[in-house]
Amino acid sequence: MTINTVSSKTLKAILKCLATTPEKLTPEDAATGLRAIINGEANDAQLAGFITALQLRGMGMRPDMLAALAAETQRHALVPKLEPSQTEMVVDIVGTGGDGWNTFNISTTSSLVAAAAGLQVAKHGSRSSSSNCGSADLLESLGCDLNAIGPDNVAELLRRHRFCFLFSSTFHPSMRYLAHTRRELGFPTPFNVLGPLINPVQPDRAVVGVHSQPLGPVMAEALRSLGRRNYAVVCGDENLDEISIAGSTQVWHIDDSGHIDHYTIHPDNFGVPTHPLSAAAGSTLEENQATLQRLLNNTLEPSDVAVRDFVLVNTGFLLFVSGMARTMKQGAEIARLTLESGKVKDLFDSFARSTREFNTATG
Repeated sequence: MTINTVSSKTLKAILKCLATTPEKLTPEDAATGLRAIINGEANDAQLAGFITALQLRGMGMRPDMLAALAAETQRHALVPKLEPSQTEMVVDIVGTGGDGWNTFNISTTSSLVAAAAGLQVAKHGSRSSSSNCGSADLLESLGCDLNAIGPDNVAELLRRHRFCFLFSSTFHPSMRYLAHTRRELGFPTPFNVLGPLINPVQPDRAVVGVHSQPLGPVMAEALRSLGRRNYAVVCGDENLDEISIAGSTQVWHIDDSGHIDHYTIHPDNFGVPTHPLSAAAGSTLEENQATLQRLLNNTLEPSDVAVRDFVLVNTGFLLFVSGMARTMKQGAEIARLTLESGKVKDLFDSFARSTREFNTATG
């Protein structure tokens, strides 16, 4: 999606429109307001007012507004240049966060398993904002120097490891203008759900988790308007931003033609038993770190089985959406064999080592 027309309104006029006649606010207005903030043209009151008004006026539930904010954010992103030979599809598995379940880092682990299985994964993520342990927190705790990865390193990491992590704060430096105010406000805003829309690589296929079912069709429509195809938006029936291991999950699947197909999936589709979400709960960074290490080392404890199956279901669906698996059940089986083979540990260790080498080279 391209915002073709820059709004002629000033930031003050946009704020007034949000406050008094929000129904007249256009996507161009929203993009122009964000652009003014990124360009340093807003004072603290205007910045807080813009973010708050977007939330109170429900703009986070309008696909056109989310797409406009995402497109404007992408205009200011640091975009990696992939090598000409890297014509193979790039994928991602990512969630909005904010579901309140504090489960183990499923999408992070699934992205590693998918890469070890043969997909090319550009994982977009950040530190925790709503859970006990974000994707970046976990990877950094296990020896990855994520701050060392810049746009010039992405192609090399994908070539070496079929996996790269794109730290949101590095690739979206413009978001620093909003970060402090968002933390000070302390409530969710439309910017909390932009992450899956603004991966700088713009993956060819992806599984995107959302924290509530009403957001599912909104996110799917925003992705479609941004030109994304073969993306699947998912939400567990517990309002979980991943495919649930406890029961059914709603899916909004954007096909090649841009049609959005809504259907329901269940662990049964993957040949995996159900488990209560409490059995896959994350906790402290240290406990999540230990769980991931047991998964990578194939030294599972009985309490890890639910987490492993959770990973198999989510990885399996990404393999299915990406076309590597013909069925969801086959996808879960490929994920299981890959995890048990030791390939995921080898990939993770070599990726972590590469990030530390980048730091040494630039330090």
